[in-house]
Amino acid sequence: MEIVTALNNGVFKITLNRPKAYNSFNTNLAKLLQTELDNADKNNAVKVVIITGEGNAFSTGQDIKELLDTNGPELSTILSENFNPIIRKIRNTSKPVIAAVNGVAAGAGANIALACDLVVASKSAQFIQIFSKIGLMPDAAGTFYLPRLIGRQKAMAAAMLAEPISSTEAEKIGMIYKCIDDLQFNDEVNNLATKLSKQPTKALSLIKKAFNLSESNTFEQQLKVEEDFQYELSLTNNFKNSIQAFVKKQK
Repeated sequence: MEIVTALNNGVFKITLNRPKAYNSFNTNLAKLLQTELDNADKNNAVKVVIITGEGNAFSTGQDIKELLDTNGPELSTILSENFNPIIRKIRNTSKPVIAAVNGVAAGAGANIALACDLVVASKSAQFIQIFSKIGLMPDAAGTFYLPRLIGRQKAMAAAMLAEPISSTEAEKIGMIYKCIDDLQFNDEVNNLATKLSKQPTKALSLIKKAFNLSESNTFEQQLKVEEDFQYELSLTNNFKNSIQAFVKKQK
């Protein structure tokens, strides 16, 4: 099985399971991940999604063997049918998506991680925009997310020099949310996902949607988004109950 999934207490964990190939993507793995992201989006029992990798890598991006196969898909097809749909599904699902980067994340593998809502990485993990070393440029939304996360200068250096960025450095420059010691990694990922799963679902959904809209909205448009979404949330039972609990000095 190239993907393993598990649903526990609202947390849906998707594990890329091609450890011998460093969880690199062939067409089958890409389609499976798309399917599981769709399943998570439609399932009301799912509150939070985790994407991680089996073995020593998160993912090293496209499987070069498939790319070199004379009967395999063109690179443009790999992007339009494999990677770009994954990025869109991560972005458009109302559920928070955590990338639990357990090892090296390279190429499109790195950019799938960076497209997630929260990125946590083990201390031994690295992020590598490997593309320029083989005469390519970042894809899988790398040119969209990188400059927004770390600024133009750092993003250009990452893309052009293709040098590994440690998870410690990635946290320092704002590329990821948190670097975690390897021995505590799985426990802290589970704790983070559990905490998110207990947060008000509607609020998390609109927070994600508002941040997405902010990347293309004007200032005035974004103020209107905040007005509309905040009004919508003010009508929910979560908000009303929370206000009553605050007044009564209860949790």
